[in-house]
Amino acid sequence: MSKEITSRAADYSQWYNDLVIKGELADYSAVRGCMVIKPYGFALWENMRDALDKMFKDTGHVNAYFPLFVPKSLFEAEEKNAEGFAKECAIVTHYRLIADPSQKGKLMVDPEAKLEEELVIRPTSEAIIWSTYKNWIQSYRDLPILINQWANVVRWEMRTRLFLRTAEFLWQEGHTAHATRAEAIKETEKMLDVYADFAENWMALPVIKGIKTANERFAGAEDTYCIEALMQDGKALQAGTSHFLGQNFAKAFDVKFSDKENKLEYVWATSWGVSTRLVGALVMAHSDDQGLILPPRIAPFQVVIVPIYKGDDQKALVGKKAMEIIGQLKALGIRVKYDDNDNARPGWKFAEYEMKGVPVRLALGARDLEKNEIEVARRDTKEKRVLSMEGIAVYVNGLLTEIQSAMYDKAKNYRDEHITAADNWDDFVKLLDDKGGFISAHWDGSPETEEAIKDKTKATIRCIPLRNKEEEGKCILTGKPSSQRVLFARAY
Repeated sequence: MSKEITSRAADYSQWYNDLVIKGELADYSAVRGCMVIKPYGFALWENMRDALDKMFKDTGHVNAYFPLFVPKSLFEAEEKNAEGFAKECAIVTHYRLIADPSQKGKLMVDPEAKLEEELVIRPTSEAIIWSTYKNWIQSYRDLPILINQWANVVRWEMRTRLFLRTAEFLWQEGHTAHATRAEAIKETEKMLDVYADFAENWMALPVIKGIKTANERFAGAEDTYCIEALMQDGKALQAGTSHFLGQNFAKAFDVKFSDKENKLEYVWATSWGVSTRLVGALVMAHSDDQGLILPPRIAPFQVVIVPIYKGDDQKALVGKKAMEIIGQLKALGIRVKYDDNDNARPGWKFAEYEMKGVPVRLALGARDLEKNEIEVARRDTKEKRVLSMEGIAVYVNGLLTEIQSAMYDKAKNYRDEHITAADNWDDFVKLLDDKGGFISAHWDGSPETEEAIKDKTKATIRCIPLRNKEEEGKCILTGKPSSQRVLFARAY
C-alpha cells in the first residue's frame, strides 16, 4: 500500500482519511458506516481512556455497565430525548433467523419470533439508567450517585467519516443523581473542567468552555456545557459535553427521594460524555503532510529506537546497548519500542514512525557505539541532534515534556489567531469564507435568527463562552439589540 499522503492544501478531507488509514489507526469495515479500530488506534484510545478514567475516579466516580438494549416504551418516556434521537435509532424487532425456503443457503427473519416489545439499540443511556435508578433511590442517604460507563452506542448516520461520525462508536457516559439543583450544576461544571483539563494537558488541544444555545443543547437537558476546539482547516469540533438535566428524567421515570424533612422530592440529574471522536480531533489539530503528530502523554509509544547495523555481530552489539537505554527509559515510565525487524531498512522505518507520529526517534548504529553517541529526532519539528549516550534517558524524558508543551502552544497560537470579531453581515460571511475559525459576533438571542444564519452560511453558534463579558451591540443578521458576543463557526 502506498504511503503517500494527500496534502492538506490540496484536499483536507482526503488528507485526514489518508492519515487515519495509512497511520494504521482504523480501517473501513464490512458494515456500512462502521469502522474497525486497528491495534495502533486502539492503543491510542486506551491511553486516552485510562487517563480519563483515573480523572473520573479521582473526582469520586465509579464505573458500572448498563444494557445495550432499551425497551421502546422506556426510550419514549422522556419526550424531548426520544424526539431528539428518534431519527438515528436502530431497532431490534425479532430474535431469530430461519432458513429461507425460497433461496437455498439463505436466511430470513422468523415471522414467529417477533419481540413483544421492540428494543432500541442505545444511542445514549439516560432512559435505561434512570429506569434503574428508580429502584436504587429512596432517601437522601442514597444520593449522590456518581456512575460512569465505558460503552459503545449506535446512532444511524447516513454520512459517515472515520472516528468523526460513525454509526457505532466507543465512548464514556457519566450519569449522576443529586439531591439539589446546586449540587447537580456543580457536578456539570466540574466534569466540564475535567474534560478541558484532559484536552489541554493530555491531548495538547486548547479548548473554549461554554454553554450551548437552546437549538444546540442535548435533547432533554436544561443546559449543555461544552468544550470547543479548532482544527487546522478552520472548522470547529465539539470535543466534549456535560449536561445539566434538571429533573426532566427524574419526572419521566418518577424517581423521587425523601429529603431530611421526610418530604418527597424529584432527583436532580447530570450526564456527560466524550467519544472516539477525540481521536479524530487529535489527528486534525496536530498532524502535517508527512503523517500523524501525537502528543507524548497519550502516544501508544513515546520513543522508538531504530538500530542500524550490518551482520549479526553488529546487531548483537547495538542491541545490547539499546536494551540498556530501554531499561533506563522504562525506569522513567516512558513507553518505548525497539524495532530490530530485519524485513525493513532503517530509512523505511524512519518514514513509518514519522507517519505514525511517534514523538521521539532514536537511531543507534555501530559507529555510534564507538563514539558513545546517538541520534535523537523529534517528530513535531523534525529537528535532529547527535548527543552523548550519557544521560540520554533523562534528556529524552525532558524532551517529551518539551514536545507536549510545544504542541499545545502551537495549537493555541493557531486557535487564538483564528478568533475574529465581526460587526456586520458582510464581514461575517467574508471571514467565514476567507479565514474560517471562530467568529465572535452579536446575536439577538432568538432561535429563528440562529437557524437563519445556519441556513445561509452553514455556521452554527458553537457556544456562549463561560464568563462571557457583556457588550452592547447589534445582531449581525437582524440588527436587533444584543448584550454579548457568541462564537460562530462551521463545524464537524
